[in-house]
Amino acid sequence: MTRLWGSMRAAILASLVVVGWLLHLATGSNDGNWTVKHEAGRCALKGQCGKKSFFGGQLPCPDNSVAEKPDDGTRKKLVAICGDKWDQGAICCDGDQVDSLSTNLKRAESIISSCPACKENFFNLFCTFTCSPDQSLFVNVTDTQKANTGKLIVTELDTLWSDAYGKGFYNSCKDVKFGATGGKAMDFIGGGAKNYTSFLKFLGDTKPFGSPFQINFPRPNSSEFTNMTAADPAAKACNDTDEAYRCACVDCPGSCPELPKIAEQRDCHVGALPCLSFAVIIIYGVFLLLLVTAVSGHVAYQKHSKRKSERLQLLQDAALSDDEDEGDDVRHAGMLEKPQGQYWINSYCDAAFKKLGFVCARFPLITISASVVVVAILSIGWIKFAVETDPVRLWVSPSSAAAMEKEFFDSNFGPFYRAEQAFLVNDTHLSGPGPVLSYDTLAWWFDLENRVQRFRSMKEGVSLENVCFNPTGEACVIQSITGYFGGSFANVDPDTWQEDLRHCTEQPGSQECLPAFQQPLSKDIILGGWEKTDDILDAEALITTWVVNNHPQGSKEEEVAMDWEEMLKNLLQDAQREAKHLGLRLSFTTEISLEQELNKSTNTDAKIVVISYIIMFLYASLALGSTTLTMKSILHNPANAMVQSKFTLGVIGILIVLMSVSASVGLFSACGIKVTLIIAEVIPFLVLAVGVDNIFLIVHEFERVNLSHPDESVETRISKALGRMGPSILLSASTETVAFALGAAVGMPAVKNFAAYAAGAVLVNALLQVTMFVSVLSLNQRRVESRRADCFPCIKVDRADTGRRGAQYGYEEEGGLQRFIRKVYAPALLDRKVKVIIVVVFLGIFTAGLALLPAVALGLDQRQAFPRDSYLIPYFNDLDDYFNTGPPVYFVVKDLDVSERLHQQELCARYSTCHPFSLTNVLEQESKRSDVSYITGSTASWIDDYFTWLNPTNEECCIEHGKTCFAGRDPPWNITLSGMPEDGEFLHYLPKWLSSPTNEDCPFGGAAPYSNALVVRPKSTRNPIPASHFRTSHTPLRSQSDFISAYASARRIASDVSESQNITVFPYSKFYIFFDQYASIVSLAGTLLGSAIFIIFFLTSLLLGSLATGFVVTITVIMIVVAVLGTMALVHVSLNAISLVNLVICVGIGVEFCAHIARAFQFPSNTVLAKAPHNLVGRMGRGRDARAWASLVNVGGSVFSGITVTKFLGVAVLAWTRSKIFEVYYFRVWLALVVWAAAHALVFLPVALSLVGGEGYVDPESEGSLEDDLNARRYRALLPDEDDVDSDDY
Repeated sequence: MTRLWGSMRAAILASLVVVGWLLHLATGSNDGNWTVKHEAGRCALKGQCGKKSFFGGQLPCPDNSVAEKPDDGTRKKLVAICGDKWDQGAICCDGDQVDSLSTNLKRAESIISSCPACKENFFNLFCTFTCSPDQSLFVNVTDTQKANTGKLIVTELDTLWSDAYGKGFYNSCKDVKFGATGGKAMDFIGGGAKNYTSFLKFLGDTKPFGSPFQINFPRPNSSEFTNMTAADPAAKACNDTDEAYRCACVDCPGSCPELPKIAEQRDCHVGALPCLSFAVIIIYGVFLLLLVTAVSGHVAYQKHSKRKSERLQLLQDAALSDDEDEGDDVRHAGMLEKPQGQYWINSYCDAAFKKLGFVCARFPLITISASVVVVAILSIGWIKFAVETDPVRLWVSPSSAAAMEKEFFDSNFGPFYRAEQAFLVNDTHLSGPGPVLSYDTLAWWFDLENRVQRFRSMKEGVSLENVCFNPTGEACVIQSITGYFGGSFANVDPDTWQEDLRHCTEQPGSQECLPAFQQPLSKDIILGGWEKTDDILDAEALITTWVVNNHPQGSKEEEVAMDWEEMLKNLLQDAQREAKHLGLRLSFTTEISLEQELNKSTNTDAKIVVISYIIMFLYASLALGSTTLTMKSILHNPANAMVQSKFTLGVIGILIVLMSVSASVGLFSACGIKVTLIIAEVIPFLVLAVGVDNIFLIVHEFERVNLSHPDESVETRISKALGRMGPSILLSASTETVAFALGAAVGMPAVKNFAAYAAGAVLVNALLQVTMFVSVLSLNQRRVESRRADCFPCIKVDRADTGRRGAQYGYEEEGGLQRFIRKVYAPALLDRKVKVIIVVVFLGIFTAGLALLPAVALGLDQRQAFPRDSYLIPYFNDLDDYFNTGPPVYFVVKDLDVSERLHQQELCARYSTCHPFSLTNVLEQESKRSDVSYITGSTASWIDDYFTWLNPTNEECCIEHGKTCFAGRDPPWNITLSGMPEDGEFLHYLPKWLSSPTNEDCPFGGAAPYSNALVVRPKSTRNPIPASHFRTSHTPLRSQSDFISAYASARRIASDVSESQNITVFPYSKFYIFFDQYASIVSLAGTLLGSAIFIIFFLTSLLLGSLATGFVVTITVIMIVVAVLGTMALVHVSLNAISLVNLVICVGIGVEFCAHIARAFQFPSNTVLAKAPHNLVGRMGRGRDARAWASLVNVGGSVFSGITVTKFLGVAVLAWTRSKIFEVYYFRVWLALVVWAAAHALVFLPVALSLVGGEGYVDPESEGSLEDDLNARRYRALLPDEDDVDSDDY
């Protein structure tokens, strides 16, 4: 991650010194008469004649004499350094100059040697400038002075070089990379020049450690420079056709092979609309058009028929015969088509539940005791209860590629560093953000950083130096503006600090700008907000990063680091108050902050969740009593309030819900499946939704049986109620359990664990309700009939009624909600015109949901996981706004024997025989299309730098037995790799390189930059280098989509390289583990929801005995889920593991809403069906309208009061949560779920069933009473009208 740069001083100095030393290597003795003649074969300066001062370098003397042939020794040295073209002819330099030229060019070579063309052009410029026999043609001395030797020396000159050569020279060097840092050589040899004129100017400007005299590079102009001709040698191009000069791809874009184009995965759009949205809107529009046409045609036909009928009636006797009248009455009375057949599965289930209810009611204490014992046994597993809080283990399957790759990386290269970071921002003023830099601000910031370094932790007593990342062993890595000033405020001059800062941001590699850890500091990682004006002094944020070593989880070293981070957190929180007094704002994070704030959010949410459940408990307990405790009964006998209340029954029903949760948690904890925060927060909500609804259904049905069969025993009445509601509970519980169990097959632990716990809790809850709750209900009924008070059964209320009220108050006694549904809501809903409107509206909602699906984003902004007042939220906001550096990414190579030449070529990039699509070459090319690859910057290639370290030109790098390695070797070290080590020789030098420091003498040592980049096992017979990595960086990633796309791109690159080179490569970055879920979450969601929908269709069709009804229920559940997804798009809820769990819940809750109504439709109660309004009975459609009406009357009230209102009250409380994640992913989604599920189940489903529902079956509970017999014989006209019965009551 970080690199030693102080060790590169020699290279940096060399690049600057070369400028000076190579430009003053001539002397002469013309006694002040210099460069008078500009002609071929004549010099302008020659020799070394002295210095300006004691500390300066040797300067040339003006010499306009004729060029001379050198002696053999000078010629040999000149040819050795400048090439064979200098092996003959006169020159304008002497032996001393050639020695200096050779020394300094070799130093510069360490910077540019990787690109032969740049090296050739660089060498050619200075060789030609120093020794060309035609020097006077392109050099003109313009100023001189006397040296300390008394001789005349050159202090300024003009030298003419053609534009073609200047451009060629610059272009050949501008992309050359330098060493492990990934920096550009142009930053060192050209001051970061952006064009050739700036490049040449930097070379000639007088500066310390640079040119000792002024060299001007004016543009050639014949009128200004008479008799002079610009030097115009042919510049070598970096992609030269001559392989001897052709540079590698990493140093020359022109040498790179063209990567295959990426198939752009553009979403299909029609204009601004996604194709899916456009298609469903068109389809819905066509449907509306056809509907309007059909309705218009029907109305026209009806009017025509009516007029025709009126004309025919005028021709006939208006009086009807008695036979006609009688036939009409009989026909009308016979239109009620009561179901005739029986469904064997339903009959079997009815009989089984009837028998079960009788046994549980007959032996309540035994049933209750057995249930408690079983739950207690299952709950023993709580002793192994554990909560999974590690996000890595929560969101990623241990068997997934991302998890295994992280484990591989950590075990081989060590855990990624711990980062502590702070932002100081000037945005507290009403006028908006402004410059943060000032002398006073710097003074305070220096003091704060000094405190961070000095302070010790409370528990372990450690300071920063004990825990920091310290690659040099001399200084911690602290990336801050203070590094530009040596970490000491004493170095900040109040008059010049602005100029000094500008200089360091432009040339961070300058010696005076290097921090103590010797790594150049890019302005992008320490300053933010300056891009608006492109002036560094207008920066709106200071950024400091303290890099701390990481250690294995649970180790003592990790505990020590966390202890220091706790001290840092407290210190920075105090500094926040100091910054506020300065009119600034400080935001920060530490490695421990994220987990602490997440736990803080969970603890805060726990209170809200508990309050939510308490409200649902209270409502459910009170609402159950309203089934019998009506206002009418209280007014008739107030004492009934004490006896008829069902508060205790409701509380026990809720306790059964909690028991089911406890049993499920105990069972799966014993199996080693950890609880997640999602499970703790969601399972009670889910089971309560299912459980309360079933409780209401059982109690409501039992009260109906009490009214219709008041003289039967309690056991018999219980059995009748459970016999009718048991199959309905079986239908909902089985579909939900199987649907949830499907989720346990997925790999994502958060979803897998939730699915297991949810399936177990729903199943146990259903079993307890049809056994234990039924037993409690029988005991409660005995209490009521013995006139004992609710909650205090020891108190007997003699004035209260017994509860066997069928004969006393009339058959029709019912609650206000039931009466409203029966008399108002259900008849209005099933009106023909209303049904058309409902179908149109709900299909419109379905269309809108489908159209909004493409707008559902992926991701989970971690800011949403914190409390609203968390100090991390401003930090992440600042990170997005001001930090312009992307996270590092490592491409890891596994199981590759790099000691073999072929495999070396598959990885390297700086040598001519490297594979065109080698790993490093591909990464370099990908960085040039960062808009799609999300890769930027150079790649730290250890194998390239290893071979460069072996280059004998770098005489101080590899030294063995006092000699430079590879000096005089045969074959020699060369850029074609033919002279590079292999096999045993490769492994012999590798450990030496990895322990070699990066210092002034050798900037290519591997200890600092690559000590953790390779796994070396020299004694291994299978593979001595089983793993190594190549580091580069992502572009700045601002949004969730950026992170997801960057991860996908890295996967693509690694896959392409692996396939093309037949090697194993995978990408790793610290954030990948959290975004791996999004690579498959869409398909996973589709698989889970699709499988659940299929199970719903199969089970509902099987248990209801009708494919048509099963299809209607399935379509309704699909519409509920789609409506929730559309709402997610509108209220900005992203798709992630949390929302995926909620979508699975949507399926389960949707089934709960729909199943009971669908079963009541398929198996209507004869008692309820007999009271269907005449207008429904008289319609065609095989009685579907009447059965739809009966289903609403029978269970609609239970669905509304038992689940809709209960859930709405519970969800409403979540609106007051402090956690954004609860507000977004629970409150918004669950509120949408309750609203849409209730609307579809209570409005759309009855209408859909009345239109296309299947044929019904006989209710097995029909007893053949007089009323039933009359209804069965279809003598409906003999039955009393329901309104007449109601009107007679009181």
